Amino acid sequence: MATYKQIQDDIRSIHKVVVKSCWIAHVKELNGLQLRQAPNRISPGQREYPCPEQFRPLIEQSMIKFGILP
Repeated sequence: MATYKQIQDDIRSIHKVVVKSCWIAHVKELNGLQLRQAPNRISPGQREYPCPEQFRPLIEQSMIKFGILP
């Protein structure tokens, strides 16, 4: 499985956009993938920085490339 850093580097190299790791986690959650609870997360039931809609397709495209999504 690809790391968040690999996904970020892939998106940066292709689209010249830097995505936050919390956006990647949000997209994983939206696609039904299981996540671990971050120890520094303030509120377990709420996202501080949800992924903006314009970046979701870029993240999903990279996840498909790395085999995380079908």
